[in-house]
Amino acid sequence: MLKTVRRKFIAISTLALVIVLVTIIGSISFASFYRSKQEVNAVLTILMKNNGQLQRSANITPPQPNWMQPRQSREGIFQYRFFSSQLDPQGNVLSINDSHIETVPDGAINNLSELAFQRRRSRGTISYNRTLYAYRMKKVHNRYIIVFLDQSILMAESHDLLRIAVLVGIVSMVLYTFVLVVLSKKAIQPLVIAEKRQREFISNAGHELKTPLTVISANTEMQELTSGETELTRSNKDQIGRLTRLINNLISLTRLGERPDMNIEATDISTITEKNYDAFENVMKQSKLHLSKDIEPQVTAAVDANYYAELVNILLDNANKYCDKDGQVSVHLHKTKRGKGAVLTVSNSFAQGADVDYSKFFERFYREDTAHQQKGGFGIGLSMAQRIVNDFNGRIQAKYSNGQINFVVTLRG
Repeated sequence: MLKTVRRKFIAISTLALVIVLVTIIGSISFASFYRSKQEVNAVLTILMKNNGQLQRSANITPPQPNWMQPRQSREGIFQYRFFSSQLDPQGNVLSINDSHIETVPDGAINNLSELAFQRRRSRGTISYNRTLYAYRMKKVHNRYIIVFLDQSILMAESHDLLRIAVLVGIVSMVLYTFVLVVLSKKAIQPLVIAEKRQREFISNAGHELKTPLTVISANTEMQELTSGETELTRSNKDQIGRLTRLINNLISLTRLGERPDMNIEATDISTITEKNYDAFENVMKQSKLHLSKDIEPQVTAAVDANYYAELVNILLDNANKYCDKDGQVSVHLHKTKRGKGAVLTVSNSFAQGADVDYSKFFERFYREDTAHQQKGGFGIGLSMAQRIVNDFNGRIQAKYSNGQINFVVTLRG
């Protein structure tokens, strides 16, 4: 259990860091890309005001910056790479201005201008030679002016920032996880100590309680030999048996918590299930219950044979105790759909189970008043079953349908 707690602690802590890093990196990247886009729009606005032809004598008035928009200077506008063209109303290129670009030939400028004109949109983006250009188009008198701006230079800083942020995030997550794994043992040390003391207390108390129970049992037998069996002695023997079973169950649960050495291997669980089913058949008949089975032959799963037999016994005993009067108990075992594993289902009639909280059934000492009839239990059996299934790396669930409670165990192949 403590290993599971440790793994969950590491997983949840790492997930929390991932969420924080994704939020921070995402926010920074969004702000950077948005700022770059604003810069593109601001430069295009200046170029359009000057009809795509900037001269040193041009009247350049930079836009007023805000907290998400970079500050533009009169001199800074000449650092950008752009070109422009003028077209007639039919889309024929009349003139081009390529004084601020070196990598786009005149023929390409003509083609890009005609393509942008055919789109009939005042703004957009267009790609040439794996470079993205943002453009603006406006009509001046009887001509169309289109300005193209190489935005890859402006967006490069944002891309670099994103790459660096992702790299730093990955390195930080790896280092954090490594440190967390190293220090997690100390973090759960109080739980380790508490769990160890709890196991020692239960084990010691169980053995200490067996001595007075043995004495009481012997005294009861002596009284029966001298005075004969009475209602009082029968009651004493019933309570002694009940306490003995409780102590044995507590000790068994404690040993399961210590992760016993299990010989988990591919096992024919059909034979084991059949054997345990046959053992409970007479018990069910004495309880006037109807028992049925559907056990597929030669079903194998990765289990410990002894503990699997204990698992089946727990589920059958639970069904026997809490089945409705004259009810139905059924056992189903079959391979999974993929054939690598097995599904064991033990069901019993349970008319009042519609409003029961089945998520608590596997809690230690939990007992649902409506679920437990006159045949008493201690709320330990299903907790033991869950522990065994977890040790098999399987899964156990409690489901309710059609007036029956179904305990479904899924095991690996």
